[in-house]
This record gives sequence, C-alpha cells and structure tokens, in this order.
Amino acid sequence: MQSIILGKQFSMLFELATRLAGESEADAVLILVEGSCDWDQIKARASEVNTLIAVEHDDQVDAARAAGLQVVQVEMPDAPIFEKLTQSLVNCVAEDMLAPGAPVVALFSGFDAEKIDSISFLKLEEHLGKLTSRELKQLDTIVPLETLREVVDLAVEIGREGREGEPVGTMFVVGDHRKVLSQCHEAGFDPVKGYSREQRNLHDPRIRESIKEVAQLDGAFIVSSEGIVERAAQLIDTSPVSLTLSKGLGSRHWAAAAITKNTKAIAVVVSESNGTVRIFQNGEIVLRIEPFRPRPMKWRGGENDPPPTPAE
Repeated sequence: MQSIILGKQFSMLFELATRLAGESEADAVLILVEGSCDWDQIKARASEVNTLIAVEHDDQVDAARAAGLQVVQVEMPDAPIFEKLTQSLVNCVAEDMLAPGAPVVALFSGFDAEKIDSISFLKLEEHLGKLTSRELKQLDTIVPLETLREVVDLAVEIGREGREGEPVGTMFVVGDHRKVLSQCHEAGFDPVKGYSREQRNLHDPRIRESIKEVAQLDGAFIVSSEGIVERAAQLIDTSPVSLTLSKGLGSRHWAAAAITKNTKAIAVVVSESNGTVRIFQNGEIVLRIEPFRPRPMKWRGGENDPPPTPAE
C-alpha cells in the first residue's frame, strides 16, 4: 500500500477547500485517500470544516476512525477516480454522513498517486435529493450493496466496451431470485447450466469476464443476492402491471420495470443503442449511468409515457 504525503501542497489545498466550502455553502470536504497517511494531521485540520474520508482498505478504515475521523470505504481499486468519488458520495449518503444531493468539495490524487493534488466541487444530481438515506439502505437490505456494485460495474463495462467492437444490450435481475425464476422461461441455451456455484460467482473477476462473453445472448441473467448467476438467457414472463417509463425505452426496459414491480428484485439494464445503464426498483428507474462519460449518475423516477412497441 502506497503512502500519501501530506505536505505543503496538501495544506494549501485543504485551506482552499475550506474557503470554497464556506463560500459555496457545501456540506463537507471529502478527502479520497488511496493509501496510508498521517490521519492525525488530517484530524487536526478537520475542526475547521466538516471533513469526510473515503478509503479503500479495512486497515485504513480502522486507523482513520481511531484518529476520530468520519470514514466510508470504497472498494474499487481499479476504477477511475471519478467513479470512486461518485461512489464515495453515495456511501456517505447511505451512512447518514451527508444529506442526499448535498454539495461537497473533494480533495483527491488526480495526477500524483503519492500526493493529494486535486480539488473539485461535487454534487449528485438534484434528483438524488428526492431519495432518503432510508431508501438507499433499503437497496442494501434487498440486495447487499457489495453484490449490487459488482453487477452495476459489470453492466457499465459491458455498456462501455460492447463485445468485439459491437454494442451489447443485456439485463441482470438481482435478488429474490426464486420468485423471479418463477416468472421467467428460457430463451434458448443457458450457458451457466451445470456449473458449480463457485463457477457462477460474480465476485470472481474471471467469472465477470466470462459473463461479458455471453451477454450477447438474448434474455436476462438472474442473479441471487449472494452474487451467484442462477440462470442466464431468461425471458421475463411476469404478470401485466401498470407502468410509466420515458420515451424510447424498449421491451428490455419494460420487462425490467415489470419484474421489479412484481418482485423484490432489482434490475440492471444495459441499453444496446447507447450503452446507458439503468437500475430499476419497484417498477421505476432509480439510477441512470452513462458509461461513455466519467460515470455521471442520475437518480430519477419514472416518466409518464405509455408503453412503447417492443423494440429492444
């Protein structure tokens, strides 16, 4: 684990962040620390402004908390910096450290991995303000946040990369898998049939790569709350429900809305047309991620439009 140098540059940036937080009425200064550092030095400055720390490893969490700091853990070692910052904000909201949609001044290592050298003003989209911490925690209750992150990250990679130069659209239905499976039927060959649980576990990076290979097949992946791919190439055949979604969304998105309305599952859909990832809960879109930009996230509800002719 690398050591982060908290020298004169950090002191100047922290002072600037404190002034910016005051002038912009930001709720906190968030420091993303991707290594070990002198936590007591940060604590000494934290009295000047509400300071939140985002770290990657368990021992960092313990050390920062021992120094009296407010800490969240972001286990995304290979993700771009903006993905880590976004997830840090979401985790702070989930832990009641921030109000949904609160503005934050962030300090992070943007250029030199051994120094805090960058500053940014961050605010989750205004629609996040409509969600409460309780609702975010409900997502964690229905599907463990760790599993949801694995599925969403996989979906974003599929949306961003496609396969062999071609765009790929697919869907993951996560949680409440027994009830979900009772409302599905096979689209054809199930590529995960006959494999052990270990060979279907999305927490294994090798399995996620294999799933990318078969994401081009028609149908949805049905994933348990533990992150096990129970079935693949499944067509959703759930009872009709009254739904409203935005224009331009095809049958895959409507199926995701319907299955999440009729079960406690969460659906993650990758749009074949543009790679956009949408997360559905209780029949509505609650989060949209645009993979071709630095993961901007938009929390939102459904929009009032009639069901379209199935197109995707």
